[in-house]
Amino acid sequence: MPGELASRLQPIVAEAVTAAGFDLDSFEVQQAGRRQLVKVVVDADDGVGLDEVAEVSRKVSAALDENDHVLASAYTLEVTSPGLDRPLTQQRHWRRARFRLVKVTPADGEAFIGRVGHAGEHAARVLEGGKIRDVRYADVAKAVVEIEFKQPPAEDLKLLEDDASGLITAETEKGSK
Repeated sequence: MPGELASRLQPIVAEAVTAAGFDLDSFEVQQAGRRQLVKVVVDADDGVGLDEVAEVSRKVSAALDENDHVLASAYTLEVTSPGLDRPLTQQRHWRRARFRLVKVTPADGEAFIGRVGHAGEHAARVLEGGKIRDVRYADVAKAVVEIEFKQPPAEDLKLLEDDASGLITAETEKGSK
């Protein structure tokens, strides 16, 4: 029942989230006693603050109330933003992780840590070991942002900026142009 209900509610919730100017990152409906627990995770290129979560919550709640015939029971709404441990599974996730350090586990090969540059339609440019390489999304088994406690090296950021501007190639090494 929750899966069927989720498939009927998803377009309603997605429309409300999009109208508020955010992306629906994930959506889930669970049975919680006599109530339904509606979990909505939203994201945006500039991140999502508490005020924005409250705004989205109001809009989603209003949309669910307008469509109470679909829900047909009491519900608890939980709206949140994705955590740092969210896997990078879509191009927009990689785009939002620009200049962040990520741990990439390829479907084939050894895991590595690199800094995300430009995120294209099919691959992201990643600075790893002083070299920029293409990481195809389809070839990634898992990728997550690594937590950093200091600013990234300025030369790494410049190299990634130059790469995004088309000033260097995938084989360019850090410090040489």
